[in-house]
Amino acid sequence: MVGQIVVVGANAAGVNAAITARRTNRDADVVLITEEEEAAYSRCGLPYVLAGKIPQFGDLITFSPNYFRSMRIELQTKTSVQAIDLHEKTVNMIHEDRRAESMPYDSVVLATGATPSILPIKGCEKEGVSSLRTLNDGLRIQEALVQAEKAVVIGANWNGLQMAYALAQKGKKTTLIESSSQILAETLDSSMANVAQKRVEENGVKVSLGAVADEIVGNGRAKGVRVGGKVVGADIILMSGGIRPRSELAVELGCDVGLADAVKVDCQMQTSMQGVFAAGDCVETQNLVTGMPTLASLGTVAVKQGRVAGVNAAGGYSVFPGALCSSVSRVFDFEIGSTGLTEDQAKRAGLPTVSAILNAKTKPEYFPGAKDICVKIVVERDSGRIIGGQVIGGEEVTQRVNMMSLAIQCQATVWELSKVDTCYAPPVSEMWESTTLTADLANLLLRRS
Repeated sequence: MVGQIVVVGANAAGVNAAITARRTNRDADVVLITEEEEAAYSRCGLPYVLAGKIPQFGDLITFSPNYFRSMRIELQTKTSVQAIDLHEKTVNMIHEDRRAESMPYDSVVLATGATPSILPIKGCEKEGVSSLRTLNDGLRIQEALVQAEKAVVIGANWNGLQMAYALAQKGKKTTLIESSSQILAETLDSSMANVAQKRVEENGVKVSLGAVADEIVGNGRAKGVRVGGKVVGADIILMSGGIRPRSELAVELGCDVGLADAVKVDCQMQTSMQGVFAAGDCVETQNLVTGMPTLASLGTVAVKQGRVAGVNAAGGYSVFPGALCSSVSRVFDFEIGSTGLTEDQAKRAGLPTVSAILNAKTKPEYFPGAKDICVKIVVERDSGRIIGGQVIGGEEVTQRVNMMSLAIQCQATVWELSKVDTCYAPPVSEMWESTTLTADLANLLLRRS
C-alpha cells in the first residue's frame, strides 16, 4: 500500500504527477517540492509576457497555493532536495532557512526538468547576458529591456525564435544568430525553414545563419557579440543553446541514463530503481515513428508523462506510449507547426522518403481575411505511411498538425489521408482542405518514385 508519495519538481510534469497521484489514491500523503518560489507556471508563456501579449508574469501561474491545499497536496517551495536514500526510503532536503529535513516515502517521482545549456562562448558571464527559463529570468530580462535599444539572440531554436519575436515586439533592433544553415533545424526541413525565415525577416529581425558567436565583448557589461571578426552591437544578449536534462539526483541514485544523461524509463515512467519514477524534460522517451530513444522537451509530453507517473506512483496502472514531438508556435503574424520526422531525421533513421509541399489559402480567396498557408508532408517511400508533417501559415496551423499527428499514430497511408472527410464553409475553410490536397500530391509523387 502506498502511504507517502513525494514529487520532486513542481512544473508541468511534477504538478500533474502530484494531482493525478491524489486522484488515484485518496488516502496517500502527497508532497510536492520545488526549489522555486512559485509552483505550476507556464514556461512557454514567458516570451509572450516580454512581448507584451500577456500583461504580467503572475498571470502565468496556473495553480495557486490554495488549490494544492484543497487537493490535500503538501507544497514545499524554496526547498532543495539534496539526496534520496533508497535503503532508508527517505528524501533529504534543505529549506530556504537552511533547515534540513528527512522525509520518508513509499514512491517518489523525479520531475526535475532541465536547465539551459551553457554555450561555450568567451565572455558569457558578463552582465547583460541571460537565458530565459524561469520567472526570475523573465523579470531580469524585462528590467534590462527598459534601457536596451539593440539585442542579440544566439540560437534559432523554438526558444530563440520566440525571444527574438519578443524583443522585436518591444521595438528593439534584434539580430538572431544561428551557427547552422537554417533556423529551427530540429523542427523543420530547410525548404520550410526558408519560408519561416523570410516571414521573420519581414518583421524586422535580422537573421544571420552559419554564424558562430566567438566572444561576447564589453568591459564587465556586454556590448556586443563578435561573429567572424565583426562585432554585432547589443545592449542585451539572450542565449538559446537548448536545454539539458537535470538528472543529477537520478544519477546519484544509480538510475540508468541515456541520451544527454536523460533518465531512462519504461512505459510506466518507472526508472531502473524500484519505486522511483521520472517524467518531463529530465527523461528520454521513445519516438513513435522510429522506436528509438529521443528527447521530447515539450510541455504536452511532460504533462502526459506526469499523469502516467502519478498514477503508477500511487499504486494504479497507466502507460505512456512515446512521442512524435508535435509542436507549434506563433510569432509575429504567423504560426509554425511540426510533427513526426523531418526528411533529414528520416534519412538519419534509414527511412527513404517522398515529400510534397503545397501553398494554399485558409479560406476561399474571395472571402475577407483569407491567409496563406504552406503544408509539407513526409512519407515513407516503401510503405506509403505518413511519418512527418510541417505547416506554416497565418492561422489554423495547430489543427492541421494535429490531423497529421493522428494520421502518423494510426499508421495511415498518404492515400488514406487524402481521402479524409473534411468540412467546408467560406468563413472558416476552403472547399479543398490544404492537408488533404498535400496528401493527394504526395500520393501522386509516391506513385512516380
